[in-house]
Amino acid sequence: MTSFENPQTIADDVVVSLDYTLTVDGAIVDASEGDPIEFIQGRRHIIAGLEQAIYGMAINESKNVVVAPEDGYGVSDPEAVIAVPRDEFPPEIPLEVGVRLQVQNDDGSVMTAAINKIEGDIVTLDFYHPLAGKTLRFDVTVAGLRAATEEELEHGHVHGDDEDEEEFEDEYEEIDFDEEDDEEEA
Repeated sequence: MTSFENPQTIADDVVVSLDYTLTVDGAIVDASEGDPIEFIQGRRHIIAGLEQAIYGMAINESKNVVVAPEDGYGVSDPEAVIAVPRDEFPPEIPLEVGVRLQVQNDDGSVMTAAINKIEGDIVTLDFYHPLAGKTLRFDVTVAGLRAATEEELEHGHVHGDDEDEEEFEDEYEEIDFDEEDDEEEA
């Protein structure tokens, strides 16, 4: 265990359980719904603006936090949009506006994209987050605090998250846009 067994307020390397409701443009877009998220504070597990705003909060304390795009998911970037020929998509991928995909580029990096337009044989993909450019309004309540274990600090995440990570990975289709592999197979 870390040197502070029973943290009383949110500080770096404290495991935070946080109930939240996220509102964007007057509509609720996400909420913990009684199943708080858990993360290690100060490790950039949550967006920067929210992480900074909750320092010093105690268990059962609530707060309204407004996060500007620069401190949330960033601003929309028109250069993060690319056009891809329709025939580069595997046939099992549903080509519909709004579908989110995981794509792999030539260097092996995996990125998330959304189909934002389909015109003829061209599919346009957006690589920025859907909430980029949006002001985020969080209503948060601290549900729990505890010291992170040495193992959690070493691994850089709260243990017990494996199911959540699998759920997140299953939400997206995966496509490999590695042109070199395609050329070798031809």
